[in-house]
Amino acid sequence: MTDAAAGTKSPGTLRVGVQKFGTFLSGMIMPNISAFIAWGLLTALFIDTGWLGQDGPIVAWQWADSRILGGGITPDGQEWLGLVSPIITYLLPLLIAFTGGRMVYEHRGGVVGAVAAFGVIVGASGTVMFLGAMIAGPLAAYILKVVEKPWQGRIKAGFEMLVDNFSAGFVAFFTALAAFFWLAPVMRWVTDILGAVVGWLVETGLLPLASIIVEPAKVLFLNNAINHGVFTPIGSEQATETGRSLLFLVEANPGPGAGMLLALLLFGVGAARATAPGALVIQFLGGIHEVYFPYVLAKPILIVGLIAGGATGVLTNMIFQSGLVAPASPGSIFAVLIQTAPGSHIGVILSVLLSAAVSFTVCALLLLASRKRDLAAEAAGTDGFSAAVAQTEANKGRKSSVLGGLAGTTAVATRPIEKVVFACDAGMGSSAMGASVLRNKIKQAGIQGVTVTNKAIAALDGSADLVITQAQLTDRAKQREGDAVHVSVDNFMNSPRYDEVVQLLLEQSSPAEDAPAAAPSEEPAGSSDDGVLTVGNVRIHAGSATREEAVKEAADILESAGAVTGAYFDAMLAREQTVSTYMGNELAIPHGTNEAKDAIRGSALSVVRYDGGVDWDGDAVTFVVGIAGQGDAHLTILSNVAALFSDDDQVARLKAASTPEELFSLFQTVNEEQA
Repeated sequence: MTDAAAGTKSPGTLRVGVQKFGTFLSGMIMPNISAFIAWGLLTALFIDTGWLGQDGPIVAWQWADSRILGGGITPDGQEWLGLVSPIITYLLPLLIAFTGGRMVYEHRGGVVGAVAAFGVIVGASGTVMFLGAMIAGPLAAYILKVVEKPWQGRIKAGFEMLVDNFSAGFVAFFTALAAFFWLAPVMRWVTDILGAVVGWLVETGLLPLASIIVEPAKVLFLNNAINHGVFTPIGSEQATETGRSLLFLVEANPGPGAGMLLALLLFGVGAARATAPGALVIQFLGGIHEVYFPYVLAKPILIVGLIAGGATGVLTNMIFQSGLVAPASPGSIFAVLIQTAPGSHIGVILSVLLSAAVSFTVCALLLLASRKRDLAAEAAGTDGFSAAVAQTEANKGRKSSVLGGLAGTTAVATRPIEKVVFACDAGMGSSAMGASVLRNKIKQAGIQGVTVTNKAIAALDGSADLVITQAQLTDRAKQREGDAVHVSVDNFMNSPRYDEVVQLLLEQSSPAEDAPAAAPSEEPAGSSDDGVLTVGNVRIHAGSATREEAVKEAADILESAGAVTGAYFDAMLAREQTVSTYMGNELAIPHGTNEAKDAIRGSALSVVRYDGGVDWDGDAVTFVVGIAGQGDAHLTILSNVAALFSDDDQVARLKAASTPEELFSLFQTVNEEQA
């Protein structure tokens, strides 16, 4: 969840695009970091120069035993694969490709992506194909998605598995061939070029200049495109050849951030100084570097110290020819030490300490030079640290529990807030429920003169004072409401951001005697209409389901009710690919995109309870409420559903209902009470 101060300019298209690309790359690498760590430990122990290898500092095993694990050439000329080479050559790229394919088209996309990636892995024999896997995996999954789109939801019952398996099999077959013959040579050439560039930078002593790009990119959350797109693949290949790579420490070195936070601790002012000790512990020991980003945004000149510190760390590793055996993730001093290659400990430790010392020195001088101005700003209450925290979360694209503790204020308004708009992609489901929850909270707080409505993002017209969206949609909302305060949430039922918005409104409100007359409540128009939710549209399943299966069942119920056509299922899946419909409190409300209006014939709701749960893209869901809305007829009952699921006791009663009729009755009872 993120908040951005009013008047903040929308991020540039290029920055947002690079950020999304970097996030996608990170999404393929980060879930598989544990495999990188395992491979790093094997490398550190069993390759020739490893701790237990033939030429290692500790020869605790027989030569043959270390070769069996590390691999290599025996004296009689036979080759042992061991564990190290197959893992880096095959397993890690395949894990990356599967993860990338799954991100695009769920599990089947992951399977097809892995098969296609094997084509580029084998076709580029002798080259570690991380980059090829990052391309082949998602691309093959996307091709499968496009190929299957014409018949999605149109296959006769009983033939779905047959069609799905054969379509995926054929796509995997052709994409693997294409990757082997066409993609592999291109990626081998690209990898050679990138490796040569990095090698040239090392040989010429210019690699420390990379910090000029990396350190500012970290603060803007753009580093993933560089780190996971270039440094990790090339560093891993270097590690297979030399047993180490300094590229793993270009971005992950915790020294520069630690030095800056230490300078703030001693010479900073206000909230920055007060929160620096905790941030230092989290950053240096926990490896969560994002905790220091707000300090840089609040005082951008400190980036100079970070660049100087980062360059010092790179230069130190170059001088000592030291490095890590695998990525250090998160960038904690503990992770760095665990992944340090044998014989590299002096260089790596010095790179951390010297980078911290240089960063501290430069930042301390900068803070002392501006101390008088900083103290004056603190006295005036305009140090800007809280706004910097909000901007950092905006750059990240989602709420951070670490950043959330740095500042107490999350939204900054420069004009009175009278019109609050809750916006989502379609404007007919999640936004209506979120608006209902917030509207009730505002009413309970006794705030008058503030209206809360819901709209599609495309319908925003520049008149809102405060806009609430899902984190993935905030950038789009900013483009249409550039002067509004923007608050992003990821839990629609009980987001703490709602209470913060209420507090903001309370702080700006006038005394009761001067308060304007209460504006009419802008509850969605329309009636609950008994036909919107019927007992036949309510089901209870003892088992579990995948997200796609749950969406399919919701779409089938709505289609059986005559509310939608078969094309609505595709629109519901497209909505999930854009932004999750998980609402919080074990509730998801799948519905179509704004472009799906033609597939809606009437208004209807479906309610399905999965007692075994549904994995909704990482969130646990028990209740799936499908929505099809024509006009506003469904919005009143949605408002009541929101009120229902915002109360934990009522959710418990819904989970305890033993029959669909009882579950329907609970929904109807709440509807009658709220109507």
